[in-house]
Amino acid sequence: MIINHPLLGPRDAAEFTYLGDATLINRPDWQAEDAAGKFHEYLYLRDNPAGEHRELWFHEQGDRSWLVVTRNTLTHEITKVELARDVALAAGRDK
Repeated sequence: MIINHPLLGPRDAAEFTYLGDATLINRPDWQAEDAAGKFHEYLYLRDNPAGEHRELWFHEQGDRSWLVVTRNTLTHEITKVELARDVALAAGRDK
């Protein structure tokens, strides 16, 4: 599988480490009243979708960047690759 890195261009997936669901970017507030419940959901309750899914990938054998890869879990087709930093910053602006 080839991941089209936004800065470095096409790279083999072997250079990357898969880290799971991209919603992990959105950590719960540890000071909230319901923090224990929110962290339980954050750590243990995850979807396992069939079809398009946003995932975190780490470029371990390259520039060590974090990426959000939108991939179809049935066909492995990658439709979008973004720097995780940009995704997190955009989410912060949406609040």
